[in-house]
Amino acid sequence: MAELKVEIPEELKQEMDEFKVNWSLVVRKLIKQKLDKLFELKGIASKSKLTEKDVIELSEKVDESLAQRFRHSLKS
Repeated sequence: MAELKVEIPEELKQEMDEFKVNWSLVVRKLIKQKLDKLFELKGIASKSKLTEKDVIELSEKVDESLAQRFRHSLKS
């Protein structure tokens, strides 16, 4: 399996240490979800007349949605 190094602020690490969570699994799932959405968008974009700007705006909305889900999952 490949490795990915992620740098996070020390404050975030301290907060994460308060919980017994497999953070590697959490990140893998989030990356997979993001990739699924990107491939879906890529398929849609290849058949549509969206401009590159439209695709970027859509991607930013997806990013924000995933970030909100991640923040919500940390509260659970």
